[in-house]
Amino acid sequence: MLMATIFSFFGCKVNNDPSAWNKNKIDGWFKKGEWKNGWKPVPDASVNSKLMAESYFKIKDRWDKAFKFLKDNDLTKLENKTHTVDGDNVYVIVSEYNTKEPETARYEAHRKYADIQYVAAGKEMIGIAPLSSRGTILQAYDEKKDIEFAEYSNGKLSPATPDIFFVFFPEDGHMPSVKAGTVSPVKKVVVKVKLN
Repeated sequence: MLMATIFSFFGCKVNNDPSAWNKNKIDGWFKKGEWKNGWKPVPDASVNSKLMAESYFKIKDRWDKAFKFLKDNDLTKLENKTHTVDGDNVYVIVSEYNTKEPETARYEAHRKYADIQYVAAGKEMIGIAPLSSRGTILQAYDEKKDIEFAEYSNGKLSPATPDIFFVFFPEDGHMPSVKAGTVSPVKKVVVKVKLN
């Protein structure tokens, strides 16, 4: 009985440590989607499932609060402002804007926060590139705003619509707000999740 309890305990610890999981287990956990806490949109194919799993189990409470906010609110009617969810651990920036020409959009990256980016209304394209492809720094890292702007090579544009969402970690350069065809209005919800 004691041995069974010990094995059970250690088994749970391994199960909750995605850094020890193989690719199939990570992909299964990610695809099952319980981590979204019932929120219906699906993650874009660009979302790093391994980073998502590792971060989720490390700071589960923050991710749960983030996805609960997304599930429990009519995101198309949220006021355009910053909404506090859990102090500086989780907060939400809601804005409306017109999409941009690709030449005027810039790649950004963060160090302290992950972004859940969701287009609640409208459509835009989001450029995605690994941090390793960062080139010329356009605006040095601002610690207070947790943002840096730079040029990236090997970026790929992905469509952002109300049925999908993106998660960007510090490893991900991203260029939101790019027009999808023509310049058009968008309502965007960005949930900031503090990683440390």
